[in-house]
Order: sequence, then C-alpha cells, then structure tokens
Amino acid sequence: MFRTRLISGIVLVVIALVVIIAGGPVLAATLLVISLIGMNELYRALKIEGGRGISPLALSGYLGCVFYYLLVFLDVHAYTMTVLLAVLILLMAVYVFSFPRYRSEQVTGAFFGFVYVAVMLSCIYELRAMTDGAFLVWLIFLASWGSDTCAYCVGVLIGKHRMTPRLSPKKSVEGAIGGVVGAALLGMIYACAISGQISVGGIRGVLLIAVICAVGALISMVGDLAASAIKRNHDIKDYGTLIPGHGGILDRFDSVIFVAPVIYYLAYALM
Repeated sequence: MFRTRLISGIVLVVIALVVIIAGGPVLAATLLVISLIGMNELYRALKIEGGRGISPLALSGYLGCVFYYLLVFLDVHAYTMTVLLAVLILLMAVYVFSFPRYRSEQVTGAFFGFVYVAVMLSCIYELRAMTDGAFLVWLIFLASWGSDTCAYCVGVLIGKHRMTPRLSPKKSVEGAIGGVVGAALLGMIYACAISGQISVGGIRGVLLIAVICAVGALISMVGDLAASAIKRNHDIKDYGTLIPGHGGILDRFDSVIFVAPVIYYLAYALM
C-alpha cells in the first residue's frame, strides 16, 4: 500500500511540474478535467449523480464548470459572476421543472460542488497567469502538500494530543503545528532560491512568502478536515479510486482546493 501510494505521489508531482510549467491552455485544460472529475466524485457522494446516464442537475453543474473555465482562460473576468448566477438559475430551473425528482439539498449541493471544486481550483490558473506567477504558483503546493507531509512526520514522531478525534483521529495538535512551521520553512527556502526571479526579493520577499505559506498551511487543514467531514456525513471512505493509494481527485486535492484561492489573494495583495 505504501509503495503504491509513493509511486502515485511521485507521478502526481511529475504531472504537476509539467502542467504548471507549461501553463496557458495546457494548465487550463488540465484544471478543467480535474474539476469535472472532482465535481462528479462530490455529486456521487451527495447522491446527485449515480444512476444511469448524467442527471440533469449534475449536467447543469458540469456545463457551468466548462463555461467558467472558458471565461477564465479568455481573461473575461467581468462575466464570471454572471456564470455563477446563470448556473444557480439553471439549477433552480431543473429543480422546478423536474419536481419532485430532486430535493432542495441536492440543488444546493450541486451549486456548492460547482463553487467548491471548479471555481476554487481555477485560482491555480489565475495565480499562474499573474506577474511572477510562474514562481508564486508553487506556494499553493508548498502550503498544502508540503505542510501535509510535515504534519504527518511530526505527528508520527511526537503527536500525542488529538486535534479532532471524532473527525480525523490520527491528526494531532503537534502535527498541525509542525505542518504550519514546516510550510513556513519550506516557503523561506523556496523564497531564497527564487529571490532573483521575482519582483519582491530580499528579506521582505522571504518573510512575505513564509507568512503566505504559513497561512496557507492553516487553511490547508480546514480543507482536509472539511473533505473528511463530508465523507463522514455520507459514510464513504474515499471519494473515488482514480489515484491508486490515494483515492479520488478530492481525496488528493482537498487541501489544494482551499489553499489555492487563499494563496492567490494573498499573493495578489502582498506580492
């Protein structure tokens, strides 16, 4: 199991390197596919999807995802709010004209899935497209996957106090602190390595990136636990089986989904 998980993790890192370095349409298309798969996993967990064929409610969310990414890629941000409202209206129309096929919580779940997965993940592309974005976009993964690794190592070594025993018994307070500190240190090391490549360099740049990674690590825990809470509520172990040893897209990108918009806005405001 560990070997499978390790190999899958290495493959994911390699794919992330290739796709993010390429940027542009390659990154946009990859995020679109990841978002559609992630939405499908969530819709199945929420019982919005799961029968034969694609349900009209799920199809509305998928169409919204495609149009949203099209506008993001074309840099037509003035209409992104219009897409959000259009998706909500479309979902309500499906709810009304197919009544009583769906429950109201399924409609809100469909809209939630669209925002939670597609809109939040699109911030990876938005950050990559910024000035210095080719370097700053990696802060998302340092703050999510990096902090997760640091938290696991510290938790295994000295973790004693359970953080959320009813939700995730293996997570400890010591591990959480280790994750935040580890992310900040990784950010500092990375900042030193790229100091000559970004507009905000020197000590100020190093400190800013360390702070951004530390805040991202805190949010990463929320994303991880939120995804776990949804699974517990719906009695499922994993969202899917796409990634051997890891589960589904949401099992591997749960923290990235939350971290991406936070890092994007922090980088936009501070860098």
